[in-house]
Amino acid sequence: MKTLPIATTFGIDAPAHFTVEAFVDDQHPSIPSRIDYVFRKDPLRDVLAFLANPFGDALYLTGPTGSGKTSLVCQVAARLNYPVQQVNCHGRLELNDLVGQFMLANGTMSFVHGPLSKALRDGQLLILNEIDLMDPSELAGLNDVIEGHPLVIPQNGGEVVRQHPKFRLIFTANSAGQGDQSGLYQGVLQQNLALLDRCRMVQVDYSEPSVEKSILNETLNSLGITIDPVMDMLTDNMIKVANEIRKLFVGSTDGPGSLSVTMSTRTLQRWTNLMVTYKRAPNALEYSLDRALTLRAEPAQREAIIRIARDIFGDAWGADNG
Repeated sequence: MKTLPIATTFGIDAPAHFTVEAFVDDQHPSIPSRIDYVFRKDPLRDVLAFLANPFGDALYLTGPTGSGKTSLVCQVAARLNYPVQQVNCHGRLELNDLVGQFMLANGTMSFVHGPLSKALRDGQLLILNEIDLMDPSELAGLNDVIEGHPLVIPQNGGEVVRQHPKFRLIFTANSAGQGDQSGLYQGVLQQNLALLDRCRMVQVDYSEPSVEKSILNETLNSLGITIDPVMDMLTDNMIKVANEIRKLFVGSTDGPGSLSVTMSTRTLQRWTNLMVTYKRAPNALEYSLDRALTLRAEPAQREAIIRIARDIFGDAWGADNG
């Protein structure tokens, strides 16, 4: 292991003596690919604290779709040379799929270890995405693993896999494990309290406007677009549109949201990319917004989103942005 300064490693404002442990080997095939990424202090602090010492917990990242839960963990891992096993959960996923199974290779049946066994044995991160789509009875098999007990594999002759000190288990989900009260996330299941009681919870919301501004500027730079005052104004307004859509999607304590679609940071980047791609189209902003988001909304909701954008952009909405 080696130590790295947090400030320069993650591009944030932090005292020079704040450091984080990283793996020396930067060639492991399971290390996520590093991309340009803008880290936010609070969720970064939570992830780094967990990696330093989980205290017998799993880490549960919850937040709306596209808020950057998985990308946060993967980009932290990329900078720390931390190998990652990543699984997208679904209703038919079983614990045995994570542990391993016998497979035919070269005419012989042999046991192939799954992502849980590999991460546990080799000291890697195991990220289970959309954990709330998985059957809670299957996830109950992770309780002992979270507490630090060895993994016993009966189907492989009772093999015992002992935990590497650097093994970490991370969940991501759109719900906080109590089911989806909004009805927007199909297939979400209420999770077992025994599992949730073993989790450290972190809420990951959409990025602040200043962070999304940096993300969009990087997106435009990668496309070779000069960020002049006109483009600067356009991206500011796009972020304003995104935040108005999110307010109507999330709703408030007085009631649920009025929109069934939202504009995640991912969708905001898609809108930016398509705006550049379709810059010669009549009203490129609306044309690209349709393809980035609104064509999957109901007609009344699409019209509401277009009205929001038209009000925010004003005369620029129908202007030639090429």
